[in-house]
Amino acid sequence: MKVVIAGAGSVGRSIARELSSLDHEVTILDKETAAMRVASVPNVDWLLADACDPKALLEAGIDECDIVVAATGDDKSNLVVSMLSKLVYGVPRVIARVNNPRNEWLFDENWGVDVPVSTPRIMTALVEEALAEGDLVRMARFHRSGTSMFQTHLPESAPAVGLSVGEVVLPAGAVLTTIVRDGVPLHAERDLTLETGDQVIIIVSDEAERDLDLIGALMGAGETSD
Repeated sequence: MKVVIAGAGSVGRSIARELSSLDHEVTILDKETAAMRVASVPNVDWLLADACDPKALLEAGIDECDIVVAATGDDKSNLVVSMLSKLVYGVPRVIARVNNPRNEWLFDENWGVDVPVSTPRIMTALVEEALAEGDLVRMARFHRSGTSMFQTHLPESAPAVGLSVGEVVLPAGAVLTTIVRDGVPLHAERDLTLETGDQVIIIVSDEAERDLDLIGALMGAGETSD
């Protein structure tokens, strides 16, 4: 798989290092000379150029790549890279870093973004996940499919406790996909019985989000966290 990464900061270098260790073909570009720390990730191609310049993207091989990662520290640059990658060069998958949560609403298919990654959003979700019992917590939103992944831990009082997965009736557009029990992920087989303390993963469509209170009540709470 060929990957082009815009931004050679700590985030871009970390991604490049991980991908190259998995034998993917990686090109990383940045316009700042100081960012060219080639020795830190020696097994990838480095390019000193502005990722917002179409010529630079072509030189990086964007017309042949499978994924573009816009990982600069500037949201405007990440949006421009995403738009060029998707709308001009037709890159199959565009992943973009969101630096300022206030700009998160811009990172969608209109700007060519398939997957926005907001570190503050992820950290907030992880904190909520650690504290929540019964409350539904949105862990990720998949803009391309129009769905979100929610999770919760079942308290003893949850109506779903004691029911089999097949007996749990969720609104249309909501699917219970995984149960994590004692640190072990389990497929949500129809005959698997839900137990107190289970971590439940539910995929919810945009349309089904109007029924989040109903889902939350079934899981032992009347509210959701987002």
